[in-house]
Amino acid sequence: MIENWLFPAREERLSIDDALTRSLMDAHDRTAQGAVVPTFAIDRFREELAAFDFERPVPLPQVLDWVVQQMECGIVHVTHPRYFGLFNPAPTFPAQCADRLAAVFNPQLATRTTSPAAVDIESHVIRAVATRLGLPAAARGHFTTGGAEANHTAVVLALTRATPRFAADGARAFSGPPVFYVSRESHLAWVKIAHQTGIGRSAVRHVATDGSGRLDPQALADAIAADRARGCVPFMIAATAGTTNAGMIDPLSQCAEIARAADLWYHVDAAWGGALIASPARRIHLAGIDRADSVTVDAHKWFATTMCCGMFVTRWPAVLSAAFATAASYMPSNMPDVDPYITSAQWSRRFLGLRLFLSLAAAGWEGYGEHVEHALLMIDLLRTQLVTRGWTIANASPVGVLCAVPRRPDAVRRIVDHVIISGRAWVSVAVLEGREVIRACVTSGMTTTDDITALVSALVQAEDAFD
Repeated sequence: MIENWLFPAREERLSIDDALTRSLMDAHDRTAQGAVVPTFAIDRFREELAAFDFERPVPLPQVLDWVVQQMECGIVHVTHPRYFGLFNPAPTFPAQCADRLAAVFNPQLATRTTSPAAVDIESHVIRAVATRLGLPAAARGHFTTGGAEANHTAVVLALTRATPRFAADGARAFSGPPVFYVSRESHLAWVKIAHQTGIGRSAVRHVATDGSGRLDPQALADAIAADRARGCVPFMIAATAGTTNAGMIDPLSQCAEIARAADLWYHVDAAWGGALIASPARRIHLAGIDRADSVTVDAHKWFATTMCCGMFVTRWPAVLSAAFATAASYMPSNMPDVDPYITSAQWSRRFLGLRLFLSLAAAGWEGYGEHVEHALLMIDLLRTQLVTRGWTIANASPVGVLCAVPRRPDAVRRIVDHVIISGRAWVSVAVLEGREVIRACVTSGMTTTDDITALVSALVQAEDAFD
């Protein structure tokens, strides 16, 4: 019996670690062949969970086995090749290795002084991504917990740039209500961000789209003019490169022109679509992103790292430092543009960037380009098979998502429910331009033509059930 399960000896660690590795591999293999949705008995699970009263210790191997079992049968498997839902991909193996490395060494990335290797690795990746986006050599940034934190950072920088007094006085520094502009198809995190930054949810202007899910440039220009006429203070435009519902990309170059003419900060939320930079043939869809003041890219979306791995990049590192600068006597250093705790919202920081570093180092941009192309090939196959069966495609997206309308448009929700309950695949309902659609997104690099055929079969059988 091991006396100290918190810090077991080397031989015990090796034994437990080896057993866990094999257990996870076996679970992964079973998951790929099983149902996409949870299959466990919730009441039994809750009884077993309640038995862990934390008064009596349980041997770690026993706890690990139990948790693996619950994960295998108690979650929607976003790693499944027939999960076609929200963009939570099956993570790359290098990214999984990175989590293991980060956990063992557990570096604190608040300062470069304490973790020079880790901080420099992250900075190296950020510069590589910035270069690929077409931003200048001076561009800098950092890894975030996700797109919401990165977009929050953009709002803070835009407010700081709009008036130096914002740092001390907040929204009171403006002569009128500060407002910013996003497409009505943009991510709803913007509303929470406006609340969190203290400018209020009413500061978000949801601009009309052009009928295809893309922001309407004329509506944007009109909204800015109208706000200024009524005494509001516009400070930012945030275009989207890959909307959640339909994968649409706003007219980035036109948005850049409007932002420049109005002297507003220009941000591009490319949390999803930013991965197009890996494909030489598809990068054209991001034309205009190189003119942004800042960009969000989520590595845990199409770059397929493990969860909580976003990136924020800006061409104005001095504004980044001004927005988050602080000093604490107990910190070992305070170097602008270097120490992450004074150039980002986070203080204690996990080594997030290692996930993308290992993946990029192992596959290169070419490998990631092939990963992007594979998803688009699978989407093309899905489109062809559905159209052949009389379905209508509601979006024309350059990223890996399809919005489809069945022969019976009134049956969208029932078809989706039927497919999910079957466990054969996972799709979702979305609303595009006021119309309900069935949304299918290729999120796994291991999805095959057989998986696409299985999804089509499940969708068509579900539709037939309601004829």
